[in-house]
Amino acid sequence: MTNLYIIATPIGNLEDITLRALRVLKEVNLILCEDTRQTKKLLSKYEINTPTMSYHQHSKLNKINKIADLLECGKNLALVSDAGTPGISDPGNKLIEYLIDSKINVEIMPIPGPSAVISALSISGFPTDNFVFLGFVPHKKGRQTFFENLSKEKRTTAFYESPHRIIKTLESLKKYVPEKEMVVCRELTKIYETIYRGKPDEVAKKIAPEQVKGEFVVLVH
Repeated sequence: MTNLYIIATPIGNLEDITLRALRVLKEVNLILCEDTRQTKKLLSKYEINTPTMSYHQHSKLNKINKIADLLECGKNLALVSDAGTPGISDPGNKLIEYLIDSKINVEIMPIPGPSAVISALSISGFPTDNFVFLGFVPHKKGRQTFFENLSKEKRTTAFYESPHRIIKTLESLKKYVPEKEMVVCRELTKIYETIYRGKPDEVAKKIAPEQVKGEFVVLVH
């Protein structure tokens, strides 16, 4: 049977990849990448010469059909995102859903590894036996509802935020959950990795405007 491997790749430090992931990336016929230029950095480091093809959130149906045709022709493929585990706040889940719904004769196999939200939870000190992951905060529509619901949540809550909106999000957290403890992780596993701990107001004071770079994982106790 043809295989589609869903491969987790490093979220920063290129050494954070499993031996199994490297072996499979060498063995497959083609690697589907969110951004081929980004993936080439990883492949070059480990001298992997497997061909690549772009697949991302803006890929049209004809690209998905081409991927399905390759699988039906017996090609083994790997799917990677720019960083972390494909399908987690990532368009990879749409491809997988399509293949399952189309009853393509393919075995979809996970190759586990890095995940920003799991990495952040592991060092949080917050209860993690039961938590909620909310993906990215809505830009406009649904933003107020997002924070209202978060204020009522009893479980540890995790979500992603961009550098362009982290200050605005912290202001909302100061309004809706001013007394809750937080952990905010910036640039996990990269050179400028920073972990901020405290209540929303305390964390907001620690994140100076000139430091607002890189992706953030936000955890609320």
